[in-house]
Amino acid sequence: MKRTLIATALALLALPVMADPAHPKIGFSIDDLRLERWSRDRDYFVAAAEKLDAKVFVQSADANEQKQISQIENLISRGVDVIVIVPFNATVLTNAVAEAKKAGIKVVSYDRLILNADIDAYISFDNEKVGEMQAGGVLQAAPKGNYFLLGGAPTDNNAKVLREGQMKVLQPAIDRGDIKVVGQQWVKEWNPTEALSIVENALTRNDNKIDAIVASNDATAGGAIQALAAQKLAGKVPISGQDADLAAIKRVIDGTQTMTVYKPLKLIATEAAKLSVQLARNEKPDYGSQYDNGSKKVDTILLTPTPLTKANIDLLEKDGFYTKEQIAGH
Repeated sequence: MKRTLIATALALLALPVMADPAHPKIGFSIDDLRLERWSRDRDYFVAAAEKLDAKVFVQSADANEQKQISQIENLISRGVDVIVIVPFNATVLTNAVAEAKKAGIKVVSYDRLILNADIDAYISFDNEKVGEMQAGGVLQAAPKGNYFLLGGAPTDNNAKVLREGQMKVLQPAIDRGDIKVVGQQWVKEWNPTEALSIVENALTRNDNKIDAIVASNDATAGGAIQALAAQKLAGKVPISGQDADLAAIKRVIDGTQTMTVYKPLKLIATEAAKLSVQLARNEKPDYGSQYDNGSKKVDTILLTPTPLTKANIDLLEKDGFYTKEQIAGH
């Protein structure tokens, strides 16, 4: 009798844990929590998911693709219902995603599109529009002259989409002969130090004759502005960004950065939490479009960003993104 009970108990232990749609478990694998941007996304996401009775397990890959793969494997073994991924390298997750799908786990690509993998959904801001806003802001400030294009990380699909948006706006001005692109380079890992040395070299090569820089985010803009400042050109060369980092907002107020693009993180995190819970509960989310990631046409939710200049910086305070004190504190 005792042996039968033990055998039954062991058989029960071997059974897969049944998903509880009322209380879904969500894994959140984030590229790098050491960046202000991602820690804010995490906080908003967790708060929104918990309101929907979901439990979130957060992992930070610290900008390491191997670490991210093993963390995704860890989340699979925990038996989560959905894994939300901000990929460090969008091109290396095919097998990890396949493992998740084999385990019956849904996979959501957050902010950056995972390529060549069977993901269930993608949520992001409209990055092509962000690129258009960046180029438009710089072109308005410098309608003629020599342009340098400072791209994002070559491993990040968003960097390429941003460039497509930028070129949509710049190409007519290039064709008219109003502007000339005197150089362009991608910045590994969106690293500000690398952006600094790229722009230093570009300034040297062009005898400081660079009239505008289209930078793809605030971190790379920060590095570029350091290089400009060393040549006493900060504030004289229009430059774009995105993310509305606090340091960038201060640069916009000071006039050394022309504009940034604000992507309300609370909006994307809250919508992503809602999407994840819907997928866990086998409900049908409301997708507006699809993106081809090389493996399939992925159901996509695209959110609208907002260009920010000195004129509308108070929007950040109204949204509760920063306090008046944070913005004023130099």
